[in-house]
Amino acid sequence: MIKEMSKEKLNNLRLREIPYNYTSFSDRDIVVRLLGEDAWNVLEELRGDGRPGRSARMLYEVLGDIWVIQRNPYLQEDMLFNQKRRGLLVGALYHRIRSMQQQITKLDPQSAEKVEFLVQKALIVIEKFKSSFERSWDLRRLVLKRLKKYTKSQNIRFDSFSRASHVTDATDWRVEYPFAVVYPDREEEVSGIVQACIEMNFTIIARGGGTGYTGGAVPLHPRTIIINTEKLNRISDVEFRALDGLEGKHATIFAGAGAVNKQVAEKAASEGWVFSVDPNSNYACTIGGNIAENAGGKKAVLWGTTADNVYWYRMVDPNGDWIEVTRVNHNLGKIHLQEDVVFEAVWKKGGSAPEKAAEIRRRTYRIKGSTIRKPGLGKDVTNKFFGGVPGLQKEGCDGIITSARFIVHKMPAFTQTVCLEFYGAASNAGPAIYQISQLFEPQPEGVMLAGLEHLDDRYLHAINYAPKSGRGIYPKMVIVGDIIGSSEERISKYVEEVRKIALSGNGDTYVAKTPEARHQFWAERSKTSAISKHTNAFKLNEDVVIPLDKIGDYTNAVERFNICCSIENKLDMIRETKCYLDGPLSLGKLAVSSGGYTEKELLSQKVPLGLVLLDKVEAEWTYILHHLDEDAKQAVERLEELGRKRSERLPKDLGGLTLLDLVQNHLIRVSWKQEVLKELNDIFAGDSFENVRNEIFRIHARVLRERVFIALHMHAGDGNVHTNIPVNSDNVKMLRKANEGVAYVMDVAKKLGGAISGEHGIGMTKIDFVSKGEFDEFYDYLDKTDPHGRFNKGKLRPQANLSIAYTPSFNLLGHESLIMQKSEARLISEEIKTCLRCGKCKPVCSTHVPNANLLYSPRNKVIATSLLLEAFLYEEQTRRGVSLKHYADFEDVSDHCTICQKCQKPCPVKIDFGRVTMLMRDMLHAKHKERFHPAKAAGLKFLELENPLAVRAARKGLIEYGFQAERAASDMLKIASARSARHPGFSTGRPSVREEVIHLVNRKLPKDYVGTTARKLLDIEDAKFIPVIKNKELAASDQPRESVFYFPGCGNEKLFSQVSIAVLGMLYDLGVQVILPPGYRCCGHPQKGNGLKDKGDEIITRNRVLFHRVANTMNYASISTVLVSCGTCLHQLREYNFESIFPGCRVMDIHDYLLSKGVSVKGAYNTRYIYHDPCHTPLKEGVPIETVNALIHPKDGSSVVLSERCCGESGTFAIARPDIASQVRFAKEQSLRGAAAKLKAGDFSGTTKVLTTCPGCLQGMSRYSDAIKSQAEFLIVEMMRSRYGDGWLHETLNKLRDGAIEKVLL
Repeated sequence: MIKEMSKEKLNNLRLREIPYNYTSFSDRDIVVRLLGEDAWNVLEELRGDGRPGRSARMLYEVLGDIWVIQRNPYLQEDMLFNQKRRGLLVGALYHRIRSMQQQITKLDPQSAEKVEFLVQKALIVIEKFKSSFERSWDLRRLVLKRLKKYTKSQNIRFDSFSRASHVTDATDWRVEYPFAVVYPDREEEVSGIVQACIEMNFTIIARGGGTGYTGGAVPLHPRTIIINTEKLNRISDVEFRALDGLEGKHATIFAGAGAVNKQVAEKAASEGWVFSVDPNSNYACTIGGNIAENAGGKKAVLWGTTADNVYWYRMVDPNGDWIEVTRVNHNLGKIHLQEDVVFEAVWKKGGSAPEKAAEIRRRTYRIKGSTIRKPGLGKDVTNKFFGGVPGLQKEGCDGIITSARFIVHKMPAFTQTVCLEFYGAASNAGPAIYQISQLFEPQPEGVMLAGLEHLDDRYLHAINYAPKSGRGIYPKMVIVGDIIGSSEERISKYVEEVRKIALSGNGDTYVAKTPEARHQFWAERSKTSAISKHTNAFKLNEDVVIPLDKIGDYTNAVERFNICCSIENKLDMIRETKCYLDGPLSLGKLAVSSGGYTEKELLSQKVPLGLVLLDKVEAEWTYILHHLDEDAKQAVERLEELGRKRSERLPKDLGGLTLLDLVQNHLIRVSWKQEVLKELNDIFAGDSFENVRNEIFRIHARVLRERVFIALHMHAGDGNVHTNIPVNSDNVKMLRKANEGVAYVMDVAKKLGGAISGEHGIGMTKIDFVSKGEFDEFYDYLDKTDPHGRFNKGKLRPQANLSIAYTPSFNLLGHESLIMQKSEARLISEEIKTCLRCGKCKPVCSTHVPNANLLYSPRNKVIATSLLLEAFLYEEQTRRGVSLKHYADFEDVSDHCTICQKCQKPCPVKIDFGRVTMLMRDMLHAKHKERFHPAKAAGLKFLELENPLAVRAARKGLIEYGFQAERAASDMLKIASARSARHPGFSTGRPSVREEVIHLVNRKLPKDYVGTTARKLLDIEDAKFIPVIKNKELAASDQPRESVFYFPGCGNEKLFSQVSIAVLGMLYDLGVQVILPPGYRCCGHPQKGNGLKDKGDEIITRNRVLFHRVANTMNYASISTVLVSCGTCLHQLREYNFESIFPGCRVMDIHDYLLSKGVSVKGAYNTRYIYHDPCHTPLKEGVPIETVNALIHPKDGSSVVLSERCCGESGTFAIARPDIASQVRFAKEQSLRGAAAKLKAGDFSGTTKVLTTCPGCLQGMSRYSDAIKSQAEFLIVEMMRSRYGDGWLHETLNKLRDGAIEKVLL
């Protein structure tokens, strides 16, 4: 037994002898990729002879270096730009080959011949590797020269970040990096770009949101150019158009190929229409990909997929010509229900704008609707031929989609959402799905099913689902569905029918009628990607389509697979434990409780007992595994013969049941904890056997990590089942088992009359499961349309499968590198390793603004960060050391973050890239590799200052003179800087000094209205005293008064003094006693956000100590509330643990406090308001915009309008990287213009003001005053102005100075 286990472990070690291989590839995969299959065979022969030795190790080191650089664009870029470092590497490679050649003379002739063969192979690879860099330079120059004729030079990207962002999709499978990525600004550029790529013999891949689950957009060849369509995102209003072949006009919407689904849907919804193409990735996926994949979502059950809803689309073909495809005689419903489906395609000459291009030819395609999908499968997308219609469902293999027009629908007036929780066997929900679908198939009384989604128990656990039932047990499956109709009563009638169906399957029904409750029901469905968090975000994600009446059978088949995998995994635990107990055991120092027995005596007593137990349980579980289909009665009798006690849960009558039924319904349990671990703990009880118990626990944890299971969620209304298998990419055995699982479910789907793809497409992951001959028509079509493979070369061909793909492994980065375990890199890796690449972060990310050439979403930054960590780890193990360029690239990624931390909320696995950025900046600061920014350093120093003289002097220099200089420069360079605001360029890498200056002055900073600090105006600068401000009239009375502690923060004290004065004035009017911290104080967040963690912690500690002293000194005041007037301060102060400083207090923003006191004001005359909610919103007690509307009421009865997006200031962000800030502001200006347009609707011609509740945002919003003709103001300042008029500041200062200030000695 021991020998067998040792041999297996040795084989596992031999899978990864090549160094620096932090991927799913085994040694064989790497050797075959670099040297060829014959080289691997020779290596195996040498290994069999026992003669690989030093030569093989040298070869493996050569391959390790080449492999790590081939798969890391940051390492490639460093070698490309640094000839010295490249020379050192190539020299080391040749040195190892020479060492191999020296060993040949010591070998026998046969072995020498084999090693010489490997040497020659390696020399060829090294020569290719060496020359690839020069070829890359030449090719880059050629690409730039040809493509800049059709698009701007800056849109042609060779940088590592762009290439890394496009190497994979949501799968994380990778084959080759693209040579370049092109981001066209306009649709008309695409044709010329394609023609130029064809002339240069490049493969072209179209790419939108990168949310694919089959590797459809993964490059297979290094000579690939990806055309990113995200800037082609124009969306029209809903337009009524005459459709070919139909009478009258119908509602449609136009969208560019890069338009995000959710944004198209929101645009349609704003006008009362439904855009029905809604895949679960609609927050990031784009229209072009929808057409190429024929995507669909939960609404497909009612209105179908993309093919059912698209009316017209435009594309570029493999010759660079335009094609415009129109659906004739559209049935405005599901395409397969139409007897004859007709498309008309018009070819136009490429190289010019499509509207002006000359027509080349026309062709009409007639397809029998019944042939488009397999019968009974409403979401089958396996028919890639699709009657020969170009583009549609072709997965980008015959061209690139550039724009489209869709029909839109009217949603009935009423909707109810049902949530069904099923208990017991997994198959209970299957019949219910079929019955519910049949119930609504005829749309009885106009009531329809608009979505029916299913989650199994593994998904429920992954998303942390909270059961609605009071049964006290976890549901096995949950189904959520929308039922719509024109009458609430009719819907309720059929909801009751649904309730009966659920009850018959042991299910409970819950109904939501309000939008809020319905949203909550659907919220869990959007988190399904979290299923793979425990495997560091890697999974095999396959979708199949199953006939609705076979859903139960499919579920049962999956449950059988899971049961078998679970038992096999537990049997592995038993074998590993037996191997351990069979081997040499050490108990360590014996405890007193050993009773005087020696180690040998103790082991001889206990180990045999443990082995007997394991043999017994192994026999029982092995029998169960191999006899699941056996009659239950016979199986139970056989298990009793093997020593298993009959469970009390077993029914007396076992007739008609199988052993599988008993296991599936938990009537027979296969439990490691109960049957093995509990018994072993009893056998090896006592302190003397603590080491044994601990090792058994570790064995369980290690082997459990290898367990494979299938999790299901589905668009149940049309039988589209998503079959997900989370897997650790560093575990070859687990990968193999997971691939067996994929093959198993594909086979089950086919046998049940289903299809192997419902909306994900085929891509690389499913091509092996396409039936022989199924794609013959499609291949004939491709051979005629694109014989040279100009688009997505090789894709959807049998050889383009997962055998050529790899995925990186964070587990290997962590386990195999001592450097990772001992450095700051480990913390960063731990934070990002669970990223799912789903793109849910994109809509909320401030640094994802495609039209501003800013595509630094957290999804892209995680990919780049992981590659840079790998580069650090690799180069720290080489003689060359870490390249300074990597640190610059690392800082560049960290610069592209405003630390708004909004990405955490939509993330299924709760990655906070704001925290990751702070860790990255900490790492750079600790290694002294951060770039020095004079303006940022000065700004941070100003915020830290506490000495009053220093504060006033710095304020005069930085704020008074600095702001004036910036405003003057802005006027002087107005023409030169205007373009940087309207059309900011890409910001990868450091801008030049000239560019930085232009970006710094392209929007004016605000004027300094007060001229000094609030503390100076109130004479409370002395840090030896605690300022206490109270209303002297109320103070004279005996009435108890409330006391609050107000922390103004550095922004409101030093920059915008009017804010803290307004706060004090408002609290004075309320009769509240206000206690201020002594002296000037910063909360510490600006320092922590900029990588100065130690400095930030020092400030926080010093503040907390000071506040404890304040609490002791003012213990008679009974402080009930800590108030702030800055969201960043609130964010940081909530970590101060104020409850231990001022017991029972709450920490909140001044505006929330005023609302709790019932304060509200009328707005200024002839003024309407926009509200900018800060990224770190201080309004935590409710919905921010509702709080603002409750506090201030415009006099004309209008409402305050919310403007989304970051202002671009973000502390020192705007002065440290003004080029990125210009990109961020581009999106904010669009948002402000939209909000302003709403306010100016009608005949309003008054003043527009932008309100905010953050001092940094006040500075940021002031920069837009000229662009949108508005004024920026702090909310509480506007409230004071509305109450007291323009002289409020002078009046408030007089009130506060007139005996309201008391100074208490600290």
